[in-house]
Order: sequence, then structure tokens, then C-alpha cells
Amino acid sequence: MVPAVLGLALLAVPLSALVGRVEWSTLWADVTSPEAVSALGLSLVTGTIATMVCVVLGVPLALLIARSGARVAALLRAVVTVPLVLPPMVGGVALLFLLGRNGWLGALLAEVGVKVPFTTASVVIAQTFVALPFLVLALEGSLRSTGIGYEQAAAALGAGRWRILWRVTLPLAAPGLIAGIVLCFARAIGEFGATALFAGNAPGVTQTMPLAIYTAFNGAGVSQGTAVALSLLLLTTAVAVLLLVRAWRPGAGAAR
Repeated sequence: MVPAVLGLALLAVPLSALVGRVEWSTLWADVTSPEAVSALGLSLVTGTIATMVCVVLGVPLALLIARSGARVAALLRAVVTVPLVLPPMVGGVALLFLLGRNGWLGALLAEVGVKVPFTTASVVIAQTFVALPFLVLALEGSLRSTGIGYEQAAAALGAGRWRILWRVTLPLAAPGLIAGIVLCFARAIGEFGATALFAGNAPGVTQTMPLAIYTAFNGAGVSQGTAVALSLLLLTTAVAVLLLVRAWRPGAGAAR
């Protein structure tokens, strides 16, 4: 019990300290300050776009992994998992080397006048890079658990591939898909490292909530009161995400 309680305290006490530093009397003013609204709005917009991109790319990728053989699936799953264990800063460097002015694709884009780094688009790309694995792995696990029996039955009855996908496969895997989308969005709006290196920290352009918080505690831009308020907002979002994921988990209703 002693090490268990110490471990729990290590996780809970710092968060309690954060909540204890909130100036409740000025919380609304801090959250609605121009700098905070700008960072919050940018985070929500870019996080939503990144989540939609993850759905468009991640659903087919999850299907590919779930329906592949064991060896191919293991290889693909390993590639998808890399951004989860990779330090975000390394992801930012990788994106910069790919899409920067002298990068593999960046040099080609520069020739036609397209600049990606340090723009709002680069925020979306960085968020998609770090958030995509959450959706793919959640959905792939759900797809594997449902198996292919119902899909085969639908095919035997004459349903085409698209009809099977929309009427059988995705509805059966809905808990994993919803959980993946929610986790994906939460990870996107909380992204810091890759965004800082690849997109920069320009207010109104690339300064998301995590970057605004970092800037405040370095003595520039956003006040520390606003930074604490935004930190509380991100903490609240994280808790809400965990509750939503639990609600959509298969068997959650029975467990309650």
C-alpha cells in the first residue's frame, strides 16, 4: 500500500497544486483575455481539422492493419506506434527536415511558392502526426475484436464493399472509433513539442494553448494568471476525454 499510495500521490498532488494556484476571482477574465481567446480558438480550430484528417487517413489504415496477416500487421502497428514513444521534439525535427525549405518535399514546394513551416497549416500537420496513432490503434483493436464473420455474411447476401463498410464494419467498431476520435482530438490540442519546432510560436498564427502557457512562464506574452487558467482548461479537457472514452468503451454500461 505504501508505494501504491506514493505513486498515486506523485500523479495527483502536482495536479492538485495546479488547481490550488488558480485565481478563481479572475479566472473568467484570464480565460477570456485576448491572448487566451486567440490561443484557445487556434487550438480548437487546428485540433478539429487535425482530427478530421486523422479520421480520413486513420480509418483506412486501421482497416488495413486489422485485416492484414500477423507479420504485416505487426510491422504496420510498429510504424504507427513510433510517434507515441518518440519525443515530440524529434517529431518536429523530422517534419522540418521533410517540409522545411531544404527538406525533401519542402524544397519542391518552395519552387512553386508554397511554404509550410511556421504557418497555421504546419500546426495541423504536427498535431496530425502525434495524434493519428491514437485513432488508428483504438479502431484497429476494435476491428479485430469484432472479427470478420458479419462482413462475410453480408458479402454472401450480396452487399458490396462500401455497403459492408458503412452498414456493418464501422457500426460494429463504433466504440473504438469514437474513443479514438476523442483521444485524437485531446492529443491534438495538447500538442507542444512538434508544434514548437515545426510551426513556431507566433500569436494568432501558430501559438496554441500549450505554447501560450510555455510563453507565459518564460516571461513574455500571456500573463501567468492566464497560463494557469489555460492549464486548468487543458486539465479539465483531459478529464472529460477520459470520461468520454470510458463511456464509449464496450461493456461500459454493464460495468456501471
